[in-house]
Amino acid sequence: MAKILFVLTGADHWTLNDGTKHPTGFWAEEFAAPYEAFTGAGHEVVVASPGAVVPPVDRGSLSADANGGQEAADRVAAVLDDATELKNPIDLAKVNPADYDSVFYPGGHGPMEDLAVNADSARVLTETLDSGKPLAIVCHAPAALLATTQGGESPFRGYSVTAFTNSEEIQAGLADKAPWLLQDRLAELGVTFDEGTPWSPNVVVDRNLYTGQNPASSAPLAQRVLKAL
Repeated sequence: MAKILFVLTGADHWTLNDGTKHPTGFWAEEFAAPYEAFTGAGHEVVVASPGAVVPPVDRGSLSADANGGQEAADRVAAVLDDATELKNPIDLAKVNPADYDSVFYPGGHGPMEDLAVNADSARVLTETLDSGKPLAIVCHAPAALLATTQGGESPFRGYSVTAFTNSEEIQAGLADKAPWLLQDRLAELGVTFDEGTPWSPNVVVDRNLYTGQNPASSAPLAQRVLKAL
């Protein structure tokens, strides 16, 4: 049995370019699908967040529209309700990546607010990358890579990654209000950005770094990690 660390946002909003606080959090499917995959395979999941804050779910991610129907939405909500780990997170500052076999970052706009500038997350990312253990990051969570720059250069520079694209942000209706766009900032970081078809599954693997483009990529991303484990 492997022990897998889920790093989640503690932010319940994303500050837009006009100062407005857009309600958000983590995207439900991006926790639920990997959580079910890992626990269903017999692995242990531990949740960490900045300050051990109970991760807030983006309420929009629980809607029928976001899940392809009410039945699927209810199923995702039930997974979150039953996940006791989600209600009892540990403090990200106290995490030792050596204690885990893999690290997984669910997305949502929340990471754009806190993990993008969080030094504890940067340490976990860098140490996990250096360890060779599977490091998986999906949708908006690659924003956390932006905090890994030291001396102006990130250890992720030169890696092939994917994440929520500019096209998807435009279609989601937030691009013109965003203080910055994730695809642009990742390109500035020095990664090679792999842009797939909007809203379709896209998983990119480069060495021990596993990234997924959008919510639809979370389940296939988890399967790739399971194979690596």
